[in-house]
Amino acid sequence: MGTLNPDIPSEELTRALEEAGTIMAGFRQQVMVPEHLLLAFLDNKQYAAHGLLARLAGERGFDLADLIHATEDQVRTRRAADVDFDFIAQDGTRVALGNEMLVVLDEGRTGARARDELWVGTEDALVAMSQSGISTAGLLQQRGITPRTLRTLLSDSDLARGTTTRDLVALAREGQLQPVHFRQDLLRDLFNLLALARDRHVILVGPAGVGKRSLVHGLALLIAEGQGPPGLGSVVEIAEPALLTDVSLALQAGRRKAAGGVLFLPNMHRFFGGVLHAEFPKAQADVQRAFLDDRGDGKGAVLLGTATGADYEARLVSDTTLSEHSHVLKVPEPDHDETVDILRVHKPHVEADYAVTITDEALDVAATLAKRYLADAVLPASALQLLHRACALLRMSTGVDLSEGERPRIAFPTMTAPDNQLDAEDVTLATSLMTGIPVAKLGADERSRYAHMVEHLHRRIIGQAEAVLAVSRAVKTARVGLKDPRRPIGSFLFLGPTGVGKTELAKALAEFLFDDEQATVTLDMSEYQQEHTVNRLIGAPPGYVGYEGGGQLTDAIRDHPYTVVLFDEVEKAHPRVLDILLQVMEEGRLTDGQGRTANFGEAVIIMTSNLGSEYLTEPVLTDETRDRVMGLVKATLRPEFLNRLDEIILFHPLSQDQLRKILGLMLQGEARLLEARGVSLEVSNDAYTWMLAQNEHPEWGARPLRRIIRRYLREPLADYLLAADPEPGAKVLVDADQEGLTFHTS
Repeated sequence: MGTLNPDIPSEELTRALEEAGTIMAGFRQQVMVPEHLLLAFLDNKQYAAHGLLARLAGERGFDLADLIHATEDQVRTRRAADVDFDFIAQDGTRVALGNEMLVVLDEGRTGARARDELWVGTEDALVAMSQSGISTAGLLQQRGITPRTLRTLLSDSDLARGTTTRDLVALAREGQLQPVHFRQDLLRDLFNLLALARDRHVILVGPAGVGKRSLVHGLALLIAEGQGPPGLGSVVEIAEPALLTDVSLALQAGRRKAAGGVLFLPNMHRFFGGVLHAEFPKAQADVQRAFLDDRGDGKGAVLLGTATGADYEARLVSDTTLSEHSHVLKVPEPDHDETVDILRVHKPHVEADYAVTITDEALDVAATLAKRYLADAVLPASALQLLHRACALLRMSTGVDLSEGERPRIAFPTMTAPDNQLDAEDVTLATSLMTGIPVAKLGADERSRYAHMVEHLHRRIIGQAEAVLAVSRAVKTARVGLKDPRRPIGSFLFLGPTGVGKTELAKALAEFLFDDEQATVTLDMSEYQQEHTVNRLIGAPPGYVGYEGGGQLTDAIRDHPYTVVLFDEVEKAHPRVLDILLQVMEEGRLTDGQGRTANFGEAVIIMTSNLGSEYLTEPVLTDETRDRVMGLVKATLRPEFLNRLDEIILFHPLSQDQLRKILGLMLQGEARLLEARGVSLEVSNDAYTWMLAQNEHPEWGARPLRRIIRRYLREPLADYLLAADPEPGAKVLVDADQEGLTFHTS
């Protein structure tokens, strides 16, 4: 038993065949005949075949209702043999096709190929059904519907449904092509290249989202208005499904339909790069022949392709056929004012899509924030994306249904009094939700929180007032918008002995900003002592192993641009790694091995070092001590590196009182662990004193305290809890005697 290849009928004809199957079942028949399909055409006004029949009914003076009745009368008497060939509907139902239906589909395919179409449309099937030898021919021909008449009508593009290609100029004349902003300088350069006598092919090169396709649409709109380049009357684009179905036939059809006009090939790199890299490697020769086809006589097709800069360099620039017979037109990112003009053109369509009104201020803010915060995309695409997100957010907050039927309303407490008008505040809120960066205006609670940032950090950082004050100043200045948007929020070098709070301050800052101390990018520079390890930060260059993997630093910043980046023991890094940090601190950006840019404008850069720690032995820093430490730092790190730092902060050793307070903070963590079991913990002053006395290396700062707690408190406490098994709500008292810590339950 055979089945109809689903790639033969178009989507429209597939729907018609399913409807014909339903009609067949209504007549209680088992095999589909052409009359069933004709009734489906007559029943649905959306089909191209129905449009042809309606047109001829008006011209020939017959009534479609009479044709329906005549077809129904004829189908009642029809009996067709089952030839074991089925059409499978989308729901899996098998519909038997009669022999005449196979002829209709076969003849329709021949007609479709003659029209340079890959799929058989309803109009092609109608032509085949009017041919002699088919049972519906008498019904159609006696009303003046002949194959010749239908083919003549199909030459009119208004009636033929092109599924393989589409002419953008024809769509523009019909009002089906959306308006675009005309970038005058680029259009002038494009027209100049298209007006050449020979080798008029053009490749538009620019980042994805920069507006290459819009430039082509602008060309089509101007040609439709009679203002295009001389001798070009169409801009033909091949449908993506056609390329996926049969790329060679699709290209041939596109070239024939674009004769005397432009053949638009977006993402042209897909046809080049060989079997290993090209998406359509078998079509490379066809595209190359098309580049040789511009004979200057107006009969060939002018190719207009697009590619990103990286794809052009990787796949196209080395092809001599392209380089000798085409021209490159670079499409740059528009500036802020031009982006606003582009958004203004899209504004009516966006407003209609979301049932909102958009203020001019919102367009200006969208262009500004997209340029600053949406670093992965370029203008105008990033600004338009932001505008759509803001409109969707506003629409949801006002409770407007996004589709038919009831949907739950989603409230956004930060948006007050929604009124279906998109303003600048709505756009900033959408930016915050997209990026995680606090762009929106500070609320009363948040203003109070930032005003007391120093006190908040000191809950975790004991002492080190200079360091806490410097970091909090930088963050607060950035939060109110008083910083260079290109540079990081702050670049700090923390100097001091081990265990004095350098890394802890970075974690405390992350906890303050993100409510999660793990929201940091921590890089141990002792792992980057070799020159080649720089590739781990920014990714390997093209051609090397791991090229597609990206860099540990650049990928992390692209995913979470608002973060704390901690470079631990920076003095151990290779000089090339420090060279990379120069660009991060100065320009606030870093380009990885694949040419993608990571923006550090919303990151806090913290570098730690033990340089000069041998001089930092006293809790109070003297000028002499500071000079000796800085002398060693200047001898180790280059001046251009130190000159780009916002602050160089010295951490002093911790006193016994400060160590006691830090021990108290650590014991609070132990108490929280016990609270999960319903048991509280209380530690006496004698126990504090005893544990501090076990610190044999106070010069190591607070780090030994964790070991002391684990060895002398946590492990014995675990044994005590297993033996005593205290009831929920009990309190464990920790005291000390000559032997060590003691545990009691109350």
